[in-house]
Amino acid sequence: MAKQNVLVIMMMMMVVVMLPLTQSFKLKAGNWGASFDGENNKETVTNLQFYFHDTLSGRNPSAVRVAQPEDKNKSLLTQFGTIMMADDPLTETSDPKSEMVGRAQGLYGSSCQQEIGLLMAMSYSFTDGPYNRSSFSLIGKNAAMNPIREMPVVGGTGLFRMARGYAIAKTHWFDPTTGDAIVGYNVTLIH
Repeated sequence: MAKQNVLVIMMMMMVVVMLPLTQSFKLKAGNWGASFDGENNKETVTNLQFYFHDTLSGRNPSAVRVAQPEDKNKSLLTQFGTIMMADDPLTETSDPKSEMVGRAQGLYGSSCQQEIGLLMAMSYSFTDGPYNRSSFSLIGKNAAMNPIREMPVVGGTGLFRMARGYAIAKTHWFDPTTGDAIVGYNVTLIH
């Protein structure tokens, strides 16, 4: 009887110790996302890692030019004034054939005259796992030639309603002939 009481007490202690650990972990989406309770337990912190495939070439591009400057020669290097509309796939890995987790939809335009810099206004909408039908919005400068860029997250919907945070983008692959690119994103959201 005493052994059983000790065993029951030990099991209860394990539950008490393990409960905070399980409560702090809220959601997991494959290898590309996880949500945790924030420090004050009133907010959730979500980390996402995925790849953005921006294809300008071929029969079915995911981004198309919708505006360009009248004098294209003046902005030949930076493409200043060019605006692109995008509906880019988001995947779990850099392989375009890997599992699609969502789409980045919106526009980006060349907003810098002295460097290659884009103003991005995009909605990153997810179609997979627990974040299905949730999105976040990113609006900010993307200094595309920098190896690593940071951009602000300014809102969200679904599980990411009222999100704020930042996205770190790193070019994984770029074809200077076509403009096609694969960009890795590491996003931290507070919501």
